[in-house]
Order: sequence, then C-alpha cells, then structure tokens
Amino acid sequence: MQKQEEQLFNQILEDNKTSIYRICRIYAVSPIEPQDLFQEVIYHIWKSYSTFKGKSNISTWIYKIALNVCNRSKIQFDSLNNKTTRLESIQFKLSETIPDEIEEKKFKALRDCISLLNAVDGSIVILHLDELPYKEIAAITDLTENHIAVKMKRIKKILLECITPKLK
Repeated sequence: MQKQEEQLFNQILEDNKTSIYRICRIYAVSPIEPQDLFQEVIYHIWKSYSTFKGKSNISTWIYKIALNVCNRSKIQFDSLNNKTTRLESIQFKLSETIPDEIEEKKFKALRDCISLLNAVDGSIVILHLDELPYKEIAAITDLTENHIAVKMKRIKKILLECITPKLK
C-alpha cells in the first residue's frame, strides 16, 4: 500500500511541478533561489500530504502551500537582507538555452511590480497569471470570488501603472 501512495504522491508532484516552480520563480530573488524554494515547497507538501482531507482539489491545496512557503521565505529573506550584504556578482547559469532578452525584461519588470504588492495581492495576481478561475483563487486565499474580482481590477491598474514605464 505504501508503494501505491508514493506513486500517487509522485504523480501529484509531476502534475503540479510547473505551477509550483512558476510561483517559486516569482518570489525568488536570484536565478538559483527558485530551485531552493521549489525544494522547500515540495518538502512541505510531502510533510503535510497525510493531512490532506480532499475537501478541495489537490492542486488548490498545493497552491496554498506553495504561496505560504514562498511568502514566509520572502519575509525571512527581507528580514535577513536588512542585516546582510547580498553578493550579486555570483551568477549561476540554469540552462544552455539563452533566454530571449525582451521576454526576460518583461518578466523582470512584472516580477518587480508584483513584489511591490502586499502578500495577498501578490498571491492573487500570481494565481491569476497561472490562469486559475476566481473560484479556485478564492478557495486558495480564503477570500470570496467577488472580493477577488474587485481586488483583480485594482491590482491590474496598479500593475499597469508600474510596468508601463519599465518597458519603455
């Protein structure tokens, strides 16, 4: 029976790894940190897996864990960053493919603007960018669908005002 549970858990991770990594990449600061955050999220999913009751979709539950771990990590990083100097000169190349410069610029601008939002609004926009319906975003964030819709309207305006000058 344990082998079956392990296979099921591995399949759940396989089905959700892209979404998890996307969230980690938004919250991470340098190119190597998304991988560390990803591992941390996977650990927390594994640690909590036995407590999953099935009251929501498994992907909703995973999003919630990923956002909580990433938010907590960001808070810890911000706290440490005030006390230490970051060595930005250390670079780590993730793959052999060269990212498109324009796409990287857009991603960096979007990430910078999202980082200016409060934690809840940042989580909402990340889930929206992952094309989740308002109903699922509401379940993950413990807000109502109507509240999500109102917040998204405000968030879009804030992001547009922030990102437009960065992309000129």
